[in-house]
Amino acid sequence: MYQIIFVALLLTSSIAFAQANELPDFTGLVEKHGAAVVNISAVQTINTQNNQNIPEIPNFPGIPENSPFYDFFKRHMQPFPAPRKSEPRSLGSGFIISSDGYILTNAHVVETADEITVKLNDKREFVAEVIGTDRKTDIALIKIKATDLPKVTQGNPEHLKVGEWVIAIGSPFGFEHSVTAGIVSAKGRSLAQENYVPFIQTDVAINPGNSGGPLFNMKGEVVGINSQIYSRTGGFMGLSFAIPINVATEIADQLKISGKVNRGRIGVMIQEVTKELAESFGLTGNNGALVVSVEKGGPADKAGIKPRDIILKFGEKEIATSADLPRIVGNTKPGTKVVIQVWRDSVLKDIKIEIGETPSDDTSEQRKFKQGKKTDTSNRLGLALSEISAEQKKQLDITNGLLVEDIQPGIASRSGVRIGDIILGLNSKDVKSIAQFNELLNEVKSGKNIALLIKRGDFTTFITMKLIDDDKN
Repeated sequence: MYQIIFVALLLTSSIAFAQANELPDFTGLVEKHGAAVVNISAVQTINTQNNQNIPEIPNFPGIPENSPFYDFFKRHMQPFPAPRKSEPRSLGSGFIISSDGYILTNAHVVETADEITVKLNDKREFVAEVIGTDRKTDIALIKIKATDLPKVTQGNPEHLKVGEWVIAIGSPFGFEHSVTAGIVSAKGRSLAQENYVPFIQTDVAINPGNSGGPLFNMKGEVVGINSQIYSRTGGFMGLSFAIPINVATEIADQLKISGKVNRGRIGVMIQEVTKELAESFGLTGNNGALVVSVEKGGPADKAGIKPRDIILKFGEKEIATSADLPRIVGNTKPGTKVVIQVWRDSVLKDIKIEIGETPSDDTSEQRKFKQGKKTDTSNRLGLALSEISAEQKKQLDITNGLLVEDIQPGIASRSGVRIGDIILGLNSKDVKSIAQFNELLNEVKSGKNIALLIKRGDFTTFITMKLIDDDKN
């Protein structure tokens, strides 16, 4: 009798253990919430006619009427075909956040598009309007003319725990409504040149085409927007990054109201406080942001903040790492007065500052730059570039540079160059024209490092990469 009871208890505990260790079932979540995920196709029209400065005759491009060859060609030659236009497609994903057609996606999916097509799960297609984009957070809000649409439920990324299951739905390589799963690997990740987003790191398989798609928790709530991968090959290698949904919705609310984002600034350059730096400044612990330089005439300069100050608190918020400061300041409304606590000469000091406004880098302005002379992507970096007019240079407060209008997969895209960037220099030379840029590029031997001086919004930095001619990734 006791043996029977023991066996029964053993079987019961084994079944309970097996049930407790089963992999989660995602089918219900996908069936219920997958309909709110959309496929996005962004089309950019490029005129391939090169002789734009020569007055042309119909069907004979490049031959002016006063040319001695005009009559010859007209009588004896067949007309040239009209200039062809290529339409590269940028495939991405997005998700519906309101039943009247508002959709969230990544800015890099749609920011340079002339036409955006949204395809729903039920195969209906709509032309979308860009409400606004914010390059600093890589968020875009678009809208389609439709009603009674399925929409996602938004969760709270603050409640996410490292190790919990999450899934992504998107269109990797154009394969619509693909579902991948994984776990949260880390929270609050800071990435190079991404100062305004505390990324959610996951090991969910993300590939080109997933950008802009939702990251769901097991409750079926969207907790993030899949945005980036870390890869040496251009494909998934186990490191994916999502923008927290609360960051995205704050940006979307501003884009919906005004089409742009008002972001605070104080005008300082900062760096991380290492243990060695903290000791040298007499600071216990290595939290805070060390001020390296102060913009002359900026908000910090006017308030009395100095180089070598260590910013420990911004209002009531503690600055644990230097990456915290840009996010907190950026989310503060311009014109707000805040008390900043700094460590100066081994003494805590409170300084009152009025927050300034970060200049807008709204891509509606960048859209105006698409009228310049553009190359194809045959240069060694796979970059399509356009020259910037004198008026546009004045608007951007630059004297030279080329606008990046398109990027082919390869070393430049993997190194961090983006559409909308302005290339100011290559190594030690200023970049003044497309021809000169290509000449400088061709002088570099394969296997050698180059450095591009990039302007992105109000941020300027060098991006380095090794030029390898047979690189195909």
